[in-house]
Amino acid sequence: MSNDHALAAKAFVVTRRPRLADVVDHPKLDFADYERRLASLQGVLQLIQQAYLGTPERAIIVLEGWDTAGKGGVVRRLGWALDPRSFGVSPIASPDEHERAQHYLQRFWRRLPENGHIVAFDRSWYGRVLVERVEGFATEKEWRRAYREINAFERMLIDSGVRLVKVFLHITADEQLKRFRARLTDPVKRWKLSYEDFRNRARWADYVTAIEDMMDKTSTKQAPWHLVPANNKLFGRVAVFRILKERLGEGVSLEPRPIDPALLKEAKRALGLNPAEVAQALEPAPRRPRARRGGGE
Repeated sequence: MSNDHALAAKAFVVTRRPRLADVVDHPKLDFADYERRLASLQGVLQLIQQAYLGTPERAIIVLEGWDTAGKGGVVRRLGWALDPRSFGVSPIASPDEHERAQHYLQRFWRRLPENGHIVAFDRSWYGRVLVERVEGFATEKEWRRAYREINAFERMLIDSGVRLVKVFLHITADEQLKRFRARLTDPVKRWKLSYEDFRNRARWADYVTAIEDMMDKTSTKQAPWHLVPANNKLFGRVAVFRILKERLGEGVSLEPRPIDPALLKEAKRALGLNPAEVAQALEPAPRRPRARRGGGE
């Protein structure tokens, strides 16, 4: 299978209950190929972001995955490429005392994107059927009910015009151990490692069941899950960016917008434009954004 085919968004869509144990193919990218692909995809996402501005278009990116699977690396490379004035990140931690007294979805309403904006959730409302289920923070009645509530919530978002992209980064248990060890021995990365990481790992089998249940019950035609094999960090990042390009850019024109006649009239007056400059303003060259490349970790 070619890398282009392996990276197509449809290759990752969950259409039936997955078995994580069966995800044994973890493709690789060499660094030069990764840098070339990532820079190109970052450039396209810049165009998509610009196309959303001044329109009702808005999008939510849901990033879930195992500890150390690479969610932070994806978020950083989005941040390097996109304008922070219309792109935001919501890192979701445990609810505080005030939030625990509310319906669990209430705190996410405050973080939904405005028109023209894109928001990435680094973990999300799926905590109710993952960590809260496994660790006993939600009762069985609560987390079982949550599948229906989440599907209704997402359907409401989509019906109101929100583009919703859900990605789960999957790594093997052995790969996670390697990454834990790398974090422990690297002073720069040591802050990423916590006691909870090891506690969660001790319940790996319970989390596998919860993840498979989650995808089985909430990967819908309107809001499918994308299950990305991410043992190779470079492949995982590029796969996510390819998914975002295809889902966020579907049906969106990336051609430069025509200049506003009133703006051109004022520019002619203020700048003293000659006919050649006016013609150039009316027929702009295609935009060629430059994206930061995402080397390293």
